[in-house]
Amino acid sequence: MKHLLYYVLSVVFISSGIYAQDQEDSASKKGHTNNNKFKQLYDEFSTPNAYRAASGAPGHAYYQQQADYKMDIVLDDKNAKLSGFETITYTNNSPDVLKYLWVQLDQNKRARDSKSPLIEGSEVSLVMYPSQFTKEYLKEPFDGGFNIEAVIDAKGAKLPYMINRTMMRIELPKPMATGDKFSFSVKWWYNINDHVKHDGRSGYEFFPKDGNRAYVIAQFFPRMAVYSDVEGWQNSQFWGRDEFALTFGDYEVNITVPADHILDGTGVLTNRKEVYTKTMLQRYEKAKKSYNKPVIIVTQEEAESAEKGFSDKTKTWKLKAENVRDFGFATSRKFILDMMAVKIGGKDVMAVSMYPKEGNPLWEEWSTKAVASTLKSYSRMTFDYPYHKAISVHAKSQGMEYPMICWNYGRPKEDGTYSDRVKYGMMGVIIHEVGHNFFPMIVNSDERQWTWMDEGLNTFMQYVAEQDFGEAYPDALSEADEHFPSDRGPAHMIVPYMSGNQDYIAPIMTKGLNTYQFGNNAYGKPATALNILRETVMGRELFDYAFKEYANRWMFKHPTPEDFFRSMEDASAFDLDWFWRGWFYTTDWVDIGIKDVKKYYVSSEPNAYMRDVMEKRGIKREQLRPLVFMVEEGSEDVTESMKSQSSTDVKTVKEYMMDNFSEAERQNIKSPKYFYNITFEKPGGLVMPIIVEYTYADGSKKKETYPAQIWRFNDNEVSKAIASDKEIVNITVDPNRETADIDTENNAWPNKETKGEFENFKQKIQG
Repeated sequence: MKHLLYYVLSVVFISSGIYAQDQEDSASKKGHTNNNKFKQLYDEFSTPNAYRAASGAPGHAYYQQQADYKMDIVLDDKNAKLSGFETITYTNNSPDVLKYLWVQLDQNKRARDSKSPLIEGSEVSLVMYPSQFTKEYLKEPFDGGFNIEAVIDAKGAKLPYMINRTMMRIELPKPMATGDKFSFSVKWWYNINDHVKHDGRSGYEFFPKDGNRAYVIAQFFPRMAVYSDVEGWQNSQFWGRDEFALTFGDYEVNITVPADHILDGTGVLTNRKEVYTKTMLQRYEKAKKSYNKPVIIVTQEEAESAEKGFSDKTKTWKLKAENVRDFGFATSRKFILDMMAVKIGGKDVMAVSMYPKEGNPLWEEWSTKAVASTLKSYSRMTFDYPYHKAISVHAKSQGMEYPMICWNYGRPKEDGTYSDRVKYGMMGVIIHEVGHNFFPMIVNSDERQWTWMDEGLNTFMQYVAEQDFGEAYPDALSEADEHFPSDRGPAHMIVPYMSGNQDYIAPIMTKGLNTYQFGNNAYGKPATALNILRETVMGRELFDYAFKEYANRWMFKHPTPEDFFRSMEDASAFDLDWFWRGWFYTTDWVDIGIKDVKKYYVSSEPNAYMRDVMEKRGIKREQLRPLVFMVEEGSEDVTESMKSQSSTDVKTVKEYMMDNFSEAERQNIKSPKYFYNITFEKPGGLVMPIIVEYTYADGSKKKETYPAQIWRFNDNEVSKAIASDKEIVNITVDPNRETADIDTENNAWPNKETKGEFENFKQKIQG
């Protein structure tokens, strides 16, 4: 007890001097606000309420509106014109009274008087191809906006309306109370754009060799805007980049096209026997039982024959969908069609592909298999795919998604050959776009406001599904590739972006229209963040459980970013405010390194510094026994016996310690021989776990992960004292590049002459 008292007193004496000095230094400093990286996100988050619970789940009063559509659509193939008459039945499930309705007119982005081109900067190019010069200065802009011919109520009476660019406000005859339904109809038409020449998420591709068009049609009808507890009316204009906020509903759509076209789209084809030939029906029945190989419903030979026909007759395809947020379709006489069944949660789902001969042989071999594999991967990570089919449509230079259908690029050369880049690009975009059925077609986030909630989450899931696809179909991989070569997801791939010019980087939590480097901001960085969260911070078991919980809570509903953040924490018992703040609300980057490593020897005698302190305070050595002193390697107090760890002093120290333990306890006491003080530094602003690999003199290695909370008291540097029975000869931070560390030059001890990730990137670009 006496010895213990002296030990405590000595510590107090020594530490009190430091504390007094701190007090003196801080006396003149001003107070500050809480800028700790681990501060809770209450300032950033909206307050939980009856609509959205603090847990991240829908609240007890959560509501959402419903919009049901009945449409008759006619495609004029000769003039590339689409006409429609639609009836919308809108149900007000909100607690609010509505005086008017907002309808989206996204095609007006292509109207002759569209303001969208005016918000983009431009400058004169000093050298241009003639085609580019013609497009820029000589051609009249394409006029693809809606022509609204009538807006009427159920009795045929005209309804007052006002069009503001891509939004149309319809005045109600009387306000809608909670539970009210209102039906109205719109008659419209527009010129379909060539999406190869004029860009766009939908339109047609013209094939000059045979004179045909292949249509991928979406955003083709006036669609109800979302009214919610978060935004009220989400009537933010469509400028072209930010995608869509849409209301769930039921659809009955009749689409009239040339009789020699092959068509499919969102929903169940209710008149298959009328539009399919007997041969097609027989093949379809066979496809419903084929789980390993696609069955060709329309062959390439049949499609090539149809290309020459140009029928003047028409055929109407009838599609019916329940509880979808949108509708899209594709049609052409050029389409080859194949299908196979995939088992999802005890039921069969049809994986479907539609493509012209220009897509072969690549599409016939891999498109439908990629669809099937994607449905399995996403269902495992979220919920069983609820619809009866998923369609992949070949469209040059396209990658876009709608419920049950998407368009994807990836075209071989005319001779049918293709590079690995084309093959992997095609597989990757199919996986990505089919995956969008889950985010945001079912987990229905507001794309107009938060692009990352669909693109980022989906790109993360795309990475998981791509790796699954490579395992399921190893013959899809090239000889040089052991795994599917994903181009987003792994941490090191985001390094060039995160280490770039801060003048051209925006936080993830920025409206997509207003972000620099849209692809990295909305796709790459959030996908990387979630991959790091899964693999490094939380671990797969906790992450996967929480991610699945979020998906199931919000399927067929409208989540916000806070709902996602809160759900991930609620289902995992992981406080992640520091992670969301750093990765999503800032443009900070990761840079963690080793600042200093000191080696110590054990002694029962004080070193020079301690002797000086004791002398100044009048403390005699015998008053302090027993005490253990650490002597730094390289100091004047180090003796040869200390280096060999066999000195009398060390033995004496052990004897002191042993006096306090029983015989049984002594047998379990470790006997470390080496002692280190390792100081880690964090030049980067992002808080992350410290992942360290220790290499020992005998060649063995040990990996240790210090949780991110190690930085909670010092955001610049932190030390760890290590006692080891083996000598450490090498220390490496983030050995497997798990954290997106932008500078690896400070990641090793002893320091290695290596260029950091960013330096290598710059050198590669310069080369």
